Amino acid sequence: MSTQVPTSPLQDGRASAPSKPDLPFYAGPFAITGGRWLVVIAACAVAYGQLTLLPIPVGGELEMWVHSILFALIPLVALAWAAPRGWTALFRTVRIRQVAQMIGFGVLNISVSVAIAVTLNGVIGGAANPAAGTLAEATGPERLNFLAATIPQLLGEELITILPLLALLSVLVRRFGWSRTAALAIAWVATAVVFGLLHLPTYGWNVLQCLAYIAVARLFLTLAYVVTRNIWVSTGAHIVNDWAMFSVAMVLPAALI
Repeated sequence: MSTQVPTSPLQDGRASAPSKPDLPFYAGPFAITGGRWLVVIAACAVAYGQLTLLPIPVGGELEMWVHSILFALIPLVALAWAAPRGWTALFRTVRIRQVAQMIGFGVLNISVSVAIAVTLNGVIGGAANPAAGTLAEATGPERLNFLAATIPQLLGEELITILPLLALLSVLVRRFGWSRTAALAIAWVATAVVFGLLHLPTYGWNVLQCLAYIAVARLFLTLAYVVTRNIWVSTGAHIVNDWAMFSVAMVLPAALI
């Protein structure tokens, strides 16, 4: 028995004139089937694996660029294979409004992260991002190169979060008959938790830090995509957040980082 999937971005099954398209790939003409979703998720895992585990014998700054570009490229290639006529639905036009949304969601994310850190740091503690110490001692050109290389990497981080979210939404709605609202809520939280746990090696395997800081911050970054349907907006918000964090490392002495 097939499940009827609502196409409106508003209430399930309620007729309305949407002001923007629904989330892609879980329904509609470009819906991705279960087997193809497995390939996309596998590509996300491979992209993360090459970033963290695969040595690339070019060394230095070029190695960082290769890892960052592959991190975004591998999931995109898999998505283009899974949805050849509709894979660009992730990306929408960027105008002044979208730039303002990037900044707004980035500032919101920073504000929430600072509030959580102030409240819980004494209880949870936490390790610093290793990049902070590196940036504190880097030269000006090295800092610029590092920040530039984070752009494709942060797009990759958005892809390995948003694509699994859409895959889980598809499975819960189409296969298990969940309402769109419930499925989206579960996918939103689940992918944020996974994203936080992927940062365990970076933050000294501090589970509480990765869940309370990273996963919660991820909720707001994902919200930027869900609200705008534009992965450029969530990527821009991610860049605003991370560059603000790295800017602190450039200003403060290395000993304080």
